Amino acid sequence: MKDRWRKLIPSRDSLREISALRPVARWLNRSELWHFNRRSVSGAAFVGLFSAFIPVPSQMLLAALIAIVTRVNLPLSVALVWITNPITIPPMFYASYRLGAWILGIDAADLDVEITFDWLFANFFTISKPLVVGAFFCGLISGSVGFTATYFIWRNRVVRRWRKRRRERANRATTSDR
Repeated sequence: MKDRWRKLIPSRDSLREISALRPVARWLNRSELWHFNRRSVSGAAFVGLFSAFIPVPSQMLLAALIAIVTRVNLPLSVALVWITNPITIPPMFYASYRLGAWILGIDAADLDVEITFDWLFANFFTISKPLVVGAFFCGLISGSVGFTATYFIWRNRVVRRWRKRRRERANRATTSDR
């Protein structure tokens, strides 16, 4: 599984060649940002899913900065942000807004939502606070679920491999005794 991910994700050397990334190249050189272990991948799941819910135009940059600070897998953190796309953004942000309105005690039913930029700009200050609060909580929840699921899936795979090796050794020992 690790090998499949490594083929899909760009290497440190290929990123270093991109001129736009030269100002941050010294941070991209840290080896822990490229590790594929349970801690790094689980942390990357949290960072990427959390950042995907934050309503800012540069979610990938946000995920990259958080990954660098927390020293988790950088490419996976950035890739997981891609769950937000033109199809998923409206339901994700609407759910975030509704959760934020509920947390803040604002009646969300008073707003006649139209999916247009004119409506968005006209109601920006009305919707921004509940959207940000809701997005933060949705990000925490989805990031926590992603972290926990990734951590335990990884751990269970390792335990199964250990048990399989133990059985194989026991089988070899019993066949060599004959």
